[in-house]
Amino acid sequence: MRLTRLALVTSVGLAAAAPAIGAVAIGEKLRPFKLDDATGKTVDLGGLQGRKAVVLMFIATQCPVSNSYNERMAALSREYGAKGVAFVGINSNRQESVEEIAGHAAEHGFTFPILKDVGNVQADHFGAQVTPEIYVYDPAWVLRYHGRIDDDRSGANVKSRDLRNALDAVLAGQAVPVAETKAFGCTIKRVGR
Repeated sequence: MRLTRLALVTSVGLAAAAPAIGAVAIGEKLRPFKLDDATGKTVDLGGLQGRKAVVLMFIATQCPVSNSYNERMAALSREYGAKGVAFVGINSNRQESVEEIAGHAAEHGFTFPILKDVGNVQADHFGAQVTPEIYVYDPAWVLRYHGRIDDDRSGANVKSRDLRNALDAVLAGQAVPVAETKAFGCTIKRVGR
C-alpha cells in the first residue's frame, strides 16, 4: 500500500519526508534506469547488478543539510565500497547545473557517480522529497531501507546510524532492523508541471 508523502517544513526551512504516492516501497524491486553523470557520460544502473548492495542518495550542491553530510557520504562510500557496495548520487534540483555538480563532487572527494535527474523524473518515481534521502537495495535489487543517513545533521551527536545499520544488515543477509526512517533536509527543487 502506498501512502501520501507530506513535506513538513520546520521553522528553519527544512523538510522531513514521509512515504509518497508513486514512491517505491520497502520490498519492491529496483527498476534500472539510465542518467547522465556530471561529466556527460551515461550511467546505466543495470551495470551495477552483482553488487552486494546499491545505495541511491538524492543529494544537492546548495542544500546546507545535504552539504553537512558530504564528509560522511564520502567516508561511507569508501568504507562500504571496499565491501562491494555501490553508491550513486542523484541530483534532481532544477537549478543545479552539471558543471556545479561536477565541481561540488570534486571539492568534496566523492568517488561515486553523481547523476543529473533532469526534470526530476527519478525523484518523482522514487518519491524522494528532500536532500539527502537514501534508498538501499540488496543483491537481488529489492529495497531494504529508505530514509536518512543518521539522526544528527551536525554529526556531533549521532545516536542512530541508520544507513550504516541497514548496510551491515544487508551485507550479513539479515533483515534491516529499522527499514524506514524519516529523511530530513531541503526540499528537492522540482521543475513545474
